[in-house]
Amino acid sequence: MMGNFLTNQQIASLVEAIQSAEDHSTGEIRVHIDSNTDNRDAKTAFEVFKKLDMDKTAERNAVLFHVNFEQKYLTIIGDIGIHEKVKQTYWDHLHDYITAEFAKGRYYQALKSAILETGLELKKHFPVEGENPNQLPNEITFS
Repeated sequence: MMGNFLTNQQIASLVEAIQSAEDHSTGEIRVHIDSNTDNRDAKTAFEVFKKLDMDKTAERNAVLFHVNFEQKYLTIIGDIGIHEKVKQTYWDHLHDYITAEFAKGRYYQALKSAILETGLELKKHFPVEGENPNQLPNEITFS
């Protein structure tokens, strides 16, 4: 299903990256890989965001990377809490970096860097104070 984009080992490693990115912040990060949608618009990504309950975190600080490798397409959605802090320029910069790496075939490296980078940004704005329950699963979802 993944074609030659990611190996099972790389997928497992991305889940670990999500775990460590979430370690020091209350934010939540998800990666969704879409192999079905042909339209290159953000609407599908918003639907996934809602379906995964990403708009229900306590501080509204979940971030979704919605990826379609075949379409060389990526949408990043940051919920209201994090979006207010980092502004659109942050997402644009991250988006440009990832798509430039995708163009070179560096799918795994691009996603891993983006996850860890987002973790640092979440830590800056939403540091952990006391308990840090995992509000959303870390596994990568597919459609």
